[in-house]
Amino acid sequence: MSKQFYLALTIILVINSANLGVSCFAIGFSFAKTQRLYPSKIKHRGIRASAAGIIDEAESNDTKTQYLRGGDIPVIAAKRWPSLDSLDSQLMKIALPCILNFAIAPLVGAVDLFWVNRMGTPLAVAGQAAANQVFNSAFFLASFLPQVTATEVAKVAATGNEEALQDTISQALFVGGLFAFVGTPLLLSNAQKILSVVLSEGAPAMAFAKPYLFIRSFSLFFQMMSVVGFSAFRGILNTVTPVKISIFANMINVILDPIFIFSLAMGVPGAALATVIAEVASAITYLTLLRKKKMIRFEKIFSVPSWKKLAPLLKGGAALQVRNLALNLVFLSVTRVTQGIDETGVAAAAHALAIQTFQVGGIVLLALSTVAATVIPSEIVEKVDKKTGRITGGLHAARAVKNRLMSWGLVLGSLLGIFQLLVLPALHKATPMLEVREAARLPSMLASCYQIFNGMVFIGEGVMIGCGNFIQLSLSTLLSTAGFLCALRTLPKTFGLAGVWWSFGVFNLLRLLGVSVHQLRTGPLALRNIAESDSIKEKEAGQVVEDDTGQYEM
Repeated sequence: MSKQFYLALTIILVINSANLGVSCFAIGFSFAKTQRLYPSKIKHRGIRASAAGIIDEAESNDTKTQYLRGGDIPVIAAKRWPSLDSLDSQLMKIALPCILNFAIAPLVGAVDLFWVNRMGTPLAVAGQAAANQVFNSAFFLASFLPQVTATEVAKVAATGNEEALQDTISQALFVGGLFAFVGTPLLLSNAQKILSVVLSEGAPAMAFAKPYLFIRSFSLFFQMMSVVGFSAFRGILNTVTPVKISIFANMINVILDPIFIFSLAMGVPGAALATVIAEVASAITYLTLLRKKKMIRFEKIFSVPSWKKLAPLLKGGAALQVRNLALNLVFLSVTRVTQGIDETGVAAAAHALAIQTFQVGGIVLLALSTVAATVIPSEIVEKVDKKTGRITGGLHAARAVKNRLMSWGLVLGSLLGIFQLLVLPALHKATPMLEVREAARLPSMLASCYQIFNGMVFIGEGVMIGCGNFIQLSLSTLLSTAGFLCALRTLPKTFGLAGVWWSFGVFNLLRLLGVSVHQLRTGPLALRNIAESDSIKEKEAGQVVEDDTGQYEM
């Protein structure tokens, strides 16, 4: 094999070893601080407390003990690693539909790629990939909307206030519609100018990219309605309904693709038209169900909300928008570099194939990120479980759930990375072009190995969203983007397309560093900040109070 291949394997081993070392240090550091936070609950003969003893003690003092969601596991008895207990069971019930929902879009994307590849023209694949990236980047500018909406809906839903719930969702739909009202005409009238961001002037792939982007632009409004609907259901922890809608809408796309591309001889534009029709069906279904469940009222959607009501949505969105712009810069830069590696379209087609490889496991990890962003804000709120009458939630409970999710991220990321390596030969059969398969081999291997730490990155950033620490997340992403762009300026010159994927490794490792800082130092679930919050509560509870005799007591 080539020296480049062996160098790649060596760097992979170094990166993964460093990542595991950092992970073990973070886990050990966190556990050591846990001992200091709960000294009375830890046996002096060893570092591990008796779960049975803790539960027995908790049973005798239920009014003061915090439990995890469900009310059957005391916070101080919660395990860090996956143990298939009731907490894992609840997380799986929420996560599995999310995983399925996230899996549908890449699978449909794979179907699009499959049929466009069957046209036998690498430039067609390159053109569609470029147009897709531009459209997704335009849509990504409003991706803060579902992120903030799900968090706000989760908070409001916990109060049981139907009117406030309708306001929150309707405001998100109003903002989404306004974004599409502005964005769609811009895409339609400036398709070639916008595509020039990723395609150089006179690029052969432009002939395929321009008509695809023009047709796809008509789906922007409907896609905005769908993502807000999805985030609304996710906020009330209903993850099954979005799956059903996604299956229904995307089956339309799967059926129409070969008909439009080949039977009607529309080629690449046919793939865009199939997607538009699928998005229309999805939006109509979401809006119908939201109205049926009394989660929206159409008169509220079409009325301009007050600044007071919009403020939480827009303030959180403004911070996340900075992050989204940075991520957009990353993906647009990657698209431009891959398009410029060669003019045959082979590198761009190989990059699209490597992206499909990443998405095999990435969808699972991204789904867990959305679970974290929804479950954490719900868990932070201290409440009484209706079934057990016990106190559930609070910062300690949220931290325990966060630890379990992060552990799942590391375990699943490692397993998914191995799985992707095993199925690479099958994935590469999506294209009949041998030169594309060869160019995609090393990037696909890198995409698989990165999953080891991607799980912790995605879930950790979901925790930051759930905690409402949007500014911290944005700053972390900005610094990671700066490191990525430095790598992208140099590595592709030496390693070609593989250099682009080495740069992705730099990007995600820097994001992991930002997650670690948030969880160990700056975030509300860091042990020192939880201890400070507990101290404030104790002081407030012990303030001087005047009794019936006119005396004061502490």
